[in-house]
Amino acid sequence: MEKKISVIGGDLRIVKLVEMLTKDGFDITTYALEKAEFLKKIDVKEVSSLEEAVNASDIIIGPIPLSSNNVEINTPFSDVKITLEELANNIEGKKFIAGSIKQDLYKYLDNKTVEIIDLLNREELTVLNTISTAEGAIQIAMEESTRTIHGSNVLVLGFGRVGKILANMLNGIGANVYCEARKNVDLAWIKAYGYTPVHLNELNDYLGKMDIIINTIPKVILDKQRLELVKSEAILIDLASNPGGIDRNESKKKGIKTIWALSLPGKVAPLTSAEFIKETLYNIFKEI
Repeated sequence: MEKKISVIGGDLRIVKLVEMLTKDGFDITTYALEKAEFLKKIDVKEVSSLEEAVNASDIIIGPIPLSSNNVEINTPFSDVKITLEELANNIEGKKFIAGSIKQDLYKYLDNKTVEIIDLLNREELTVLNTISTAEGAIQIAMEESTRTIHGSNVLVLGFGRVGKILANMLNGIGANVYCEARKNVDLAWIKAYGYTPVHLNELNDYLGKMDIIINTIPKVILDKQRLELVKSEAILIDLASNPGGIDRNESKKKGIKTIWALSLPGKVAPLTSAEFIKETLYNIFKEI
């Protein structure tokens, strides 16, 4: 396959990915990564314009997530600002690979011929990222709580990929693990694993007993009424994407410590996350 790749923007995961791809023999061109000092020590070509970067390869790798404000792509290692519209106007005829690509990019593509691949829609990467996400959530809980996790009552809202891994890790370090779910089959599995099952309809009965509550559901579950039942000294950690699962304005009013922890894989384990991204990329390369 083509061994030339252009990389535009991105966080430390992308910097580590560039290093790995270079070691594997890829010819890498970068743009909007000029503050990543490490890249100056390896054999990559740094260009000074988006057009140069795009013209250097048919495969373009962008940030994960692509944008945080739905206007510009994420470029934490650069002072360059690249709008989604500008990006869309330059990638016609290319294969563009990034993460969490919202409709804000697609609306600028119109009838342009671009193959878009969202890494976070890839099942293998999603599954692997749950490990880093769960570890990051536990790290936050340890740092923010005045209690040990061992012996604490910890409620996990949602029993999807992240919820399953998180519950297992919490159980392994001695937490009293409670898991909320709606489906009877999930509640049965929760019970089978040895955790305490909590049906959504029974959630209010348990909230006042919890020392730590970790949400994984991208829908507000802890609203004003439910937050009234939560202990003021409890720790709330929200792992869900916007709007999240906790009414953060209300939790702030009540004085409950609330942490909205997004993109944990890139923050707590960028090297491991980069390895997962590379593994997923190589699967994509085989397919295209």
